[in-house]
Amino acid sequence: MKIYVGNLSYRTTEDELRAAFEPFGNVGSVDIIIDRETGRSKGFGFVEMPSDAEAQSAVEALDGKELGGRPLRVNEARPRPTGFGPRGGRFDRGPQTPRN
Repeated sequence: MKIYVGNLSYRTTEDELRAAFEPFGNVGSVDIIIDRETGRSKGFGFVEMPSDAEAQSAVEALDGKELGGRPLRVNEARPRPTGFGPRGGRFDRGPQTPRN
């Protein structure tokens, strides 16, 4: 199961995040999302756990728990939308009028 982890401190490392999830089972991967322009954490990331039961246990235990001085927001990750544009939808600018 892929797990979304939000409200991370900008100083939280992938090793710290992995350590928070390991008591609940095997952790396949940890990925903290980094801003391309600043090189700084965006304050959220993803953890993958092969066992859905272990992952669900981690979600229930860690949602709201403090890490790095901030309460975590932890839930099952939603599938990424597909398509065009930044959020997966097509850019819709409404009816186009010709310019004179």
